[in-house]
Amino acid sequence: MHPLRPPATSAAGSLARAVAVVLLATLALLDVGAAPAAAADGEASWTVTTASNDFGSGRRNYSYTLDPGGRLQDGLVIANRGTTPLHLAVYAADGFTTEQGRLDLRGRDAKPAGVGAWVRTDRPDVTVPPGESAEVPFTVALPQDAAPGEYMGGIVTSPASAGAADGRRLGIRIRLRVGGELKPSLSVENLHVGYSGTPNPLGKGDATVTYTIRNDGNSVLTARQTVSVSGPFGRWHAEAGHIDDSPQLLPGDTWKVSVPVRGVTPALRLTGTVSLVPLLTDAAGSVAPLAAVESTTHAWTPPWTLLLVLLVVCGLVVAALAARRRRKAGGRPGRVPHRSAAVS
Repeated sequence: MHPLRPPATSAAGSLARAVAVVLLATLALLDVGAAPAAAADGEASWTVTTASNDFGSGRRNYSYTLDPGGRLQDGLVIANRGTTPLHLAVYAADGFTTEQGRLDLRGRDAKPAGVGAWVRTDRPDVTVPPGESAEVPFTVALPQDAAPGEYMGGIVTSPASAGAADGRRLGIRIRLRVGGELKPSLSVENLHVGYSGTPNPLGKGDATVTYTIRNDGNSVLTARQTVSVSGPFGRWHAEAGHIDDSPQLLPGDTWKVSVPVRGVTPALRLTGTVSLVPLLTDAAGSVAPLAAVESTTHAWTPPWTLLLVLLVVCGLVVAALAARRRRKAGGRPGRVPHRSAAVS
């Protein structure tokens, strides 16, 4: 069971949204449990777990592999731990990666395109008496033209009454693999190198490398990153320190990155290099590194302080030579004009 952020609505209070963001820390893509979770104002009055059936018991989440046109049935168990009857809406939703790098699920009003469109609950809502539980069956049915690849979504429960319980939601993730060729792919976009110089004419400055990682394949991927900056012909190579792996990115997701690189020589023209190693995680949790993807860009970094010093030195040398020439010209003896003697 996983707490989910309420969908963005004008009625949601800022405090409830802030606390809900904290609750998302338990919703990591592969390490999500099915234990009860705290809600906005304390313990939630209900829990959700996967049903025990041919798929197993005690599952932490749902994971399926289906070919286009395939169909299967499963169930969600809702337990009312409160003292009053509980009326909940139950629906499927697509997943997405938040700016904090966590998996979240779209709200009930969002138009579904993947899991949210292919999963249907047997009923849209359920009433659970206090101290009891109820199972809500659902069906996963893929269209014949479903594109191969990995999809994330989930089954969500929320109070059926509008605005009830501060809009809290609890859900369980669904990871769906549609049969066909898997094409994992990452790319680097908007790569840029910025440089901040140093007043020391012979010193080194700092660079900042910014870029966007895009998952342009059809599988869920994590990016292992390395960043470096070098001068012409690979000279004065400087590497960034440790960079955390990106969060797991769904197909089509992007992730913005900014990396500082220390001790960079202003070598007139710098080359920034970003290398990504895609990490593919299967349903069992095994991680496989794929071939690295590399991207480069260039930036002009004139050593302004050194050039200014050289300009001043050159000016002083020119002034000294000019003064020397003037002194030589002023100290040379004057020439006496020749006069002819008069003949009488």
